[in-house]
Amino acid sequence: MKTDREVKGEFKKKASAEPEENYPVGKLKANGFFRGKCKNCGGFFWALDQKREVCGDSACSGGYSFIGNPPTKKRFDYLGTWEAFRGHFKKLGYYEYKRYPVVARWRPDVYWVGASIYPFQPYVVKGEIKPKSNAVIIPQLSLRFNDIDNVGITGSHYVCFDMLGQLHFEKAKDYDMERYWEEYFGWITKGMGIPPQELIVHEDAWAGGGTFGPCMEFFSRGMEIGNQVYMQYEQTEQGYRELSIKVLDMGQGHERVPWLTMGKSNSYETTFPTVAKKLYSITGYKPDEALMQKFLPYSALLNVDEADDIDKVWQDIAKNLKIGVKELKSNVLPLAAIYSIGEHSRAALVALHDNALPSNVGGGYNLRIILRRALGFIDDYGWDIDLSDLAAEHAKFLTPMYPELSENLENVRMILENEKRKYLEAKGRSKQVISTLFSKSGEISADTLVSLYDSQGVRPEQVSKEASAQGVKVDVPDDFYAKVAERHEKGEHATATKKEFTLQIPKLSQTEILYYGDWKVLEFDAKVLWSEKENVVLDKTAFYPTSGGQLHDVGLLDNLKVVDVFKHEGIIIHKMENNSLKAGNAVHGKVDPDRRRQLMQHHTSAHLVNLCAGEVLGPHVWQAGAAKTLEKGRLDITHYDSLTEGQLAAIEKCCNDKITSDLPVKKEMLPREVAEDKYGMHIYQGGFVPGRSLRIVSIGQDVEACGGTHANSLIELWGLKILGSSKIQDGIVRINYVAGNAAKSQVSDYEALLEQVSKVLGVGPAQVPARAQELFDKWKAAKKALQKGQKDADLNLVSVTEEKGSAQELLAKAAKAFSTQPEHLPRTLQRFLGELEGYRAKLR
Repeated sequence: MKTDREVKGEFKKKASAEPEENYPVGKLKANGFFRGKCKNCGGFFWALDQKREVCGDSACSGGYSFIGNPPTKKRFDYLGTWEAFRGHFKKLGYYEYKRYPVVARWRPDVYWVGASIYPFQPYVVKGEIKPKSNAVIIPQLSLRFNDIDNVGITGSHYVCFDMLGQLHFEKAKDYDMERYWEEYFGWITKGMGIPPQELIVHEDAWAGGGTFGPCMEFFSRGMEIGNQVYMQYEQTEQGYRELSIKVLDMGQGHERVPWLTMGKSNSYETTFPTVAKKLYSITGYKPDEALMQKFLPYSALLNVDEADDIDKVWQDIAKNLKIGVKELKSNVLPLAAIYSIGEHSRAALVALHDNALPSNVGGGYNLRIILRRALGFIDDYGWDIDLSDLAAEHAKFLTPMYPELSENLENVRMILENEKRKYLEAKGRSKQVISTLFSKSGEISADTLVSLYDSQGVRPEQVSKEASAQGVKVDVPDDFYAKVAERHEKGEHATATKKEFTLQIPKLSQTEILYYGDWKVLEFDAKVLWSEKENVVLDKTAFYPTSGGQLHDVGLLDNLKVVDVFKHEGIIIHKMENNSLKAGNAVHGKVDPDRRRQLMQHHTSAHLVNLCAGEVLGPHVWQAGAAKTLEKGRLDITHYDSLTEGQLAAIEKCCNDKITSDLPVKKEMLPREVAEDKYGMHIYQGGFVPGRSLRIVSIGQDVEACGGTHANSLIELWGLKILGSSKIQDGIVRINYVAGNAAKSQVSDYEALLEQVSKVLGVGPAQVPARAQELFDKWKAAKKALQKGQKDADLNLVSVTEEKGSAQELLAKAAKAFSTQPEHLPRTLQRFLGELEGYRAKLR
């Protein structure tokens, strides 16, 4: 199969050779446009001026020419832009979708949403799910990290941007490229008020994910306003094939409309005006408006993705402006830092609200990159800027359009403060790391800089500054942060459970699942559809297959033992100890009730712990993985710090309170689009779930798409004990727990262990924590006394102070004194008692 780049290149040549068949030429000509070929880049374009020789791209036309001279008499602010866009297309019959979260939980292939088409991939685009209308608009906040180094410099680049989408999903016979072009052309000319003579329309092609088609890009005075992708074909082994559902994907950067229509020197002041004003006030920086208006038309040329030699571009711009490079940079770079801080704080607000967390791995790492870039600018310039204050200001400004961003601002503040603490810790380590590096090598490569940042958080600016002090030159790549971001483009779950599948089975209908409605369905009658070696497929089953972190059921088919169960593409396969079943046989199934109950209790408890962790820790908590065995359950959650004993106790109490209140567990089957519309993206707590229909399990506010065995009400869990927690990676905390019979056994084990520890210390159970702490303190005192020869030291153990708590809590307190685990206490205490007695003997 060819790459998307190869497909795009080939199709673009074909489309350019046959424009009438691939572009809306009829409407272009009807509106007076003539086709031309750019003398600079060789691309084809359409314009009203038949003699025009260059296309509309700023690189070919000499930069932006709308600064201080917008092409339209209409003026739009940021919020007014969406109102006008929405009004225009709703009059044409388009349905308005609300934005989706920027973390693409519903997709297995990406972490961040990168465009307005993402919410409709893959199911709507493939025709598996019908959209609410075939013609839709959506304002979709999106994040891309490939342009980090350009943010602030070019005046136009963003990590977080709002993509205004005009989309169609049509059968081939109803697909009307001419109509879609005319409707968007109407928005540009009538809605935005740009005269047709100010428009240059480019021919291009697009390819991605195996699909492709022609596209048209709309330019005015050097700025690309938006582009329409006419997604009509897919790539196969046999060649190109028309899609059964053809798509129009028009994406227009929201931020560009107010910038273009106001003719400002940069887009940041028009995108977040109140934050820009706040930053000017805090920093005391006053832009040289006259210089910036002259500079910004050239700023697009500083795009690190397109410029081969950034230093030369700076020199060329300075020469054109008749100013020295040093003076130009001294005016531009502080502004670029200010705008970057403003932009990155907005991106952080959106990402954190939508349940992303900064991390050292996966998509969360890119979020950490921009936060540390912003904190680095604040540090370098010595500005007193609080990112959480900026986030709150962004939320306030965006309230009319995105009121949800004003929710949970306190949670956003805590996460940002935690990131600042980690940044300062990394900064403190950096000097020693850099010093060690220079002592080993006189040269620092770009790869070394990336690795230093990636592994230890050492900023390249710090390395460059330290190197300069030692007379060593370090070249920091212009696209440094983009290089780092490339390493962490895809997120992954911390834990997962699935069976490897190698069997070749015939095409069968999907297995009817009998445990979805009630976990107590333990016996059933079924028919054998397929049997080979030790494997059997039935038309229906109550046996649960290993999946979703939960172990499989065991039991009997007639009198034959079922020892394993797994699932593949909707078919459940039973692995038999000895198999004599044949296709067509009627069988009676029996599931082991004790195993089923315990696994059900641990699986339901995973949902319950997730619910309570969110209530105790905050709305940023998201399930990152889970495992449920007979012995215990474990839940991995997103959280920015280790959990304290108090937090674990609060989560456990919350769980048991809900069990005592007998909270119902609701289970329902819903079409995917209905489930998403009714409950939102939180249904994907356990990750992407395939299928057109989803089983939704609700426990209070915790609503998840899940196929596991679940209680009918929480009273069936009997009780829950949290065993402890650990930080398994940055941003991921693992909570271990037991429920049901396992919890009862654990309580008995704790009580027996406490009794054993009590005997070792010679005190009552309630006196164990205080006596354990006393033992440790007297042991330390004895060591010091021995060193100093203090024979009169008081080393007797006399504490009888009592404390309240469960056996588990009392043991945890005692274990904390010795930095050990409760199960190691008897041996640890005996060792310390023996050593203390030895010290006493030497001091006598």
